[in-house]
Amino acid sequence: MTTPDTPLLDDALGTLARTIPGATALFHTHQLDFCCGGKKSLRTAAAERSLDTAPIVAALQALQAVPAGDGRDWQQASPAELIEHLLTRFHARHREQLPELIRLSRRVETVHADRPECPTGLADHLTTMTEALESHMQKEEQILFPMLLRGFSPMVRMPIGVMRLEHDDHGVALARLVALAHGLEMPRGACNTWRALVLGLRTLREDLMEHIHLENNLLFEGLNHAQHSAESVG
Repeated sequence: MTTPDTPLLDDALGTLARTIPGATALFHTHQLDFCCGGKKSLRTAAAERSLDTAPIVAALQALQAVPAGDGRDWQQASPAELIEHLLTRFHARHREQLPELIRLSRRVETVHADRPECPTGLADHLTTMTEALESHMQKEEQILFPMLLRGFSPMVRMPIGVMRLEHDDHGVALARLVALAHGLEMPRGACNTWRALVLGLRTLREDLMEHIHLENNLLFEGLNHAQHSAESVG
């Protein structure tokens, strides 16, 4: 077990996710929420899941020792570059993912309704998620992102606050998705459609968590720091 003064334990998950390349994949493995729950410390989040922090800390320290790869460090990106990445990598991707996942889940629920591990209710839940996420993305595309691209203004605080609250709602929806899909475990003897569904749900979960992480912990936090710096100079 780790000792109380072990480095990294009291760092926020969001901070670790944005400063240690590869940390997000590690957190996915341990089901640690670094996006909506990004302000929780590693110690607190691990305790809530009854996880031994020693191997997690060791893995994070190993990742810190690895030289940076060729992947883009979005922490160093400008707001305009990060917004473009969010639009092309996540907004467009979610619009492709969700309709197909709804189609697959309806098929699985129809064909395998007699199996106890059937994700009953998943298609309806994904439909609700799609509507909420589409509304959220349109608010960003039509209101928040254009405001940010014009430069920081105190007026952005309110839409950012709304987006953060909706991110929390997306986190709750993801947790419900995982429950309906029985932990995203692959059922024994699953047909190709069911396998494609589970794999697609896993990808959606990782993508949406990464999406929220980049907004909450990089884009929004970066603007907060810029605001505080401007106020201190003024």
